[in-house]
Amino acid sequence: MSPYPSASATVDLKVTLASCAAKKQRHEKITCLTAYDYPFARLLDEAGIDILLVGDSWAMASAGEESTLPVTMDEMLVATRSVRRAVKRALVVADMPFGSYHLSQRQAVRNAIRMVKEAGAEAVKLEGGAARADIVCAIVAAEVPVMGHIGLTPQSVNRQSGYHVQGTTAEGAERLLRDAAAIETAGAFALVLEGVPRELAAKITERAAIPTIGIGAGPDCDGQVLVVHDLLGLSFRPRPKFVRPYADLATAVRTAAEAYRQDVEAGQFPADGESYHMPQATKVQGAWK
Repeated sequence: MSPYPSASATVDLKVTLASCAAKKQRHEKITCLTAYDYPFARLLDEAGIDILLVGDSWAMASAGEESTLPVTMDEMLVATRSVRRAVKRALVVADMPFGSYHLSQRQAVRNAIRMVKEAGAEAVKLEGGAARADIVCAIVAAEVPVMGHIGLTPQSVNRQSGYHVQGTTAEGAERLLRDAAAIETAGAFALVLEGVPRELAAKITERAAIPTIGIGAGPDCDGQVLVVHDLLGLSFRPRPKFVRPYADLATAVRTAAEAYRQDVEAGQFPADGESYHMPQATKVQGAWK
């Protein structure tokens, strides 16, 4: 019997940097979703999602913040550990939060290593183009794989004056093309393209040897990522144009909670069958007679 898995077992193979690169070469799409805790990570892994991104979007999706800027390294470490414990197949990538790599290469490398050693991340993601290339290079040299992120970069919300599509002018498009090349040359294994015109994303994808992962960047990227709360209908903000909801869990959760409240108020929960009972031997003793 061959020691190698059959083609039908491909979905069960551990996702690695090499397997992501191979998917690009075979023109097979890469799937990516955010995950911030054990239950969601386990379900997404079981669903066959290739990459689970422990995003700093946790701040907005789960913590009710107005931006990703308040997230700390300690919070990202806790979230990443929770996700890593749940995962058997997917590649776990952790966001480097704002302020964790901005001061120096030494700081960036130290925090990237913490993500691997303390939280079990298999790679880290950081935002920025050519200006971050030296940092990407330093982290990769420290044996930590890096996923880049250019275009609409949420950690630059103040500098970019909000969340706006990037690269819509000839100058802006050329800058993003240079950014993509710089991040690839620095050693990144993949590149997130967020909030850029489809045509520009297609051009970057065509030129890049590494996989591109799009979010609001059209269908021509090598893969796609969404915030899982948006996909499941659990977001309380206006839905971006690029989000396709695949479920309405907000309604399901609200309906279940209302039904529980009504049952408790009516004295219908818990029922006798959902209660523990005193053993018969105890009932015949002392005050239980």
